Amino acid sequence: MNGPQGGAAPSGAAVTAEGFGLKGPRGWAFRGVDIDAPAGSLVAVEGPSGSGRTCLLLALTGRMRPAEGAAEVAGFRLPKQMSAVRRVSALAHVPGVTDLDPALTVAEHLHERALLQRRFDGTLRGLLRPRAERATEAKLRIDTALTAAGLDREALPKGSRTAVRDLERVEALRLSLALALVGRPRLIGVDDTDLKLSDAERTEVWALLRAIADAGTTVVAVCSEAPRGAVVVSTAPVRTTAPEETSDETSEVHSEEHSEATREETTDTDKEAADALAEAGRA
Repeated sequence: MNGPQGGAAPSGAAVTAEGFGLKGPRGWAFRGVDIDAPAGSLVAVEGPSGSGRTCLLLALTGRMRPAEGAAEVAGFRLPKQMSAVRRVSALAHVPGVTDLDPALTVAEHLHERALLQRRFDGTLRGLLRPRAERATEAKLRIDTALTAAGLDREALPKGSRTAVRDLERVEALRLSLALALVGRPRLIGVDDTDLKLSDAERTEVWALLRAIADAGTTVVAVCSEAPRGAVVVSTAPVRTTAPEETSDETSEVHSEEHSEATREETTDTDKEAADALAEAGRA
């Protein structure tokens, strides 16, 4: 997750895709996705659970290899330049990939991320800078990320010493976003954005993500229902044929067959998503 040096804000990443699809051992996770989102957009990946939303998020951030079509993120083409896309993107709140440690405090999570950031995207000259200078740079990164994510440490029950297990859901989401923003990515992918949130909390979270996008970082967020003004990308299956008229008996048989097929498809999709998350976690 390379980003600009100093306190400069990152430039967002434009995202385009045409006929984008990802296939695993058990079939297609998603297929036929088209995207045209300029830099600094708020992109909402909308669709029912099990429709490949998380897989699409991981593919667009270079964590999973697509099987068909093409996509481009910040000028880097997928799948040929997946490593370059990973360097300019970050993930937040992706279960199985970016899980927060419930036993660690907010301060410990932030300190750990700052150390990792310095280790993996710093130049040799940067690593050899005086310790005080490196500490100042890390503090600047953390403070900037916390401000962008809207997380006020002083408002937490025990301040920075608050354990993750004691955070409210929206506070945990803000911390996950702050950790991703420490690297000053050009694109952030957020999973399960509106899961188990009240209407007021959804409004709060979408306002936060829109503010991050307006500040220059493109946001791709998985959700069940997209907010107004977002670039909407749907993973919902498209019906290509109209249902035929049938007798009541035939309809009942077809209904049972459809239900069984749906259960099998959902199970396969869930297994596919689990495999995807495991693969992304290893990456």
